[in-house]
Amino acid sequence: MLLRLLHRAMVFVLSVLAASVLVFAFMRVLPGDPARVALGINASDEAVARLREQFGLDRPVVVQYLDWMRGLVTLDPGIEFISKAAIGPQIADRLQVTLILVVTSMLLAVVVAVPVGIWMAVRHRHVDGLVMSALSQVGVAIPAFLAGIVLISVFAVRLRWVPSGGWVVPAQDPLGFLRALALPAISLAMVQAAVLARYVRSAVLDVLREDYLRTARAKGLRPVQALWRHGLRNAAVPVVTVLGLQLATLLIGAVVIEQVFVIPGLGSLLLDSVADRELLTVQTVVMVLVVATLLINFLVDALYLVIDPRLRTGSR
Repeated sequence: MLLRLLHRAMVFVLSVLAASVLVFAFMRVLPGDPARVALGINASDEAVARLREQFGLDRPVVVQYLDWMRGLVTLDPGIEFISKAAIGPQIADRLQVTLILVVTSMLLAVVVAVPVGIWMAVRHRHVDGLVMSALSQVGVAIPAFLAGIVLISVFAVRLRWVPSGGWVVPAQDPLGFLRALALPAISLAMVQAAVLARYVRSAVLDVLREDYLRTARAKGLRPVQALWRHGLRNAAVPVVTVLGLQLATLLIGAVVIEQVFVIPGLGSLLLDSVADRELLTVQTVVMVLVVATLLINFLVDALYLVIDPRLRTGSR
């Protein structure tokens, strides 16, 4: 198991290095000089030259890449072209907000989707199971931003139960923080819960058709007992895969939801940096999102080894 874990860790590190090269190269192949883009087309040649020298843009590309990577590893990616604000603290502050939003949304989705998915599978021949299955299909088709707009119209504008947007620091006002977090987290969780419930239903249905579960029931266990003792662990393997993909999708989906609810997260920093032409900040934020996505995939692979004994023994 340790060797397999080390192998996946090596794949993770190589993937991060390959992604860093692609992100750096993509930002460099964009049309125009980064210094000229940052200062605008009306900037003088002297000002552009000073900015290029100040940020090392006149040095060889390989040296620029190594400097950027050194900054990422030491958590000091540099300062912005125009505002001269440090990029690292900005990303750290915004990343906390995004992680709170994403993790809360994922937990909400799991808490709702797992029992609903199991119920849909166990009751797939009954009316209630069919109705819940149809509702979950509708939920899959609703974009998160549209769900957010509807929730704002109902719970913030008409009922005035929660604010329509903004962010509150948890330590300053816990209740205000929960009220501000409620709608954006539910908006993201609704769609993910619908998708996850469909996969849970499919995985549990597959398990219910397995011979070992029929044997367990033939020995006297009730269907729910047989599923609980022998089926859910096997059904969890494909569900974990979907959870990993959904968590990565939530990171990207949070970019839109942060704009809808005016939340100062990583997504809003990325869009603000694009508008302000702060290319170094854009490049670093994109890299943070890529590393987060790869890290999630690595953790999912590691979780496979814990859930499925066949992977630890190499039997499949």
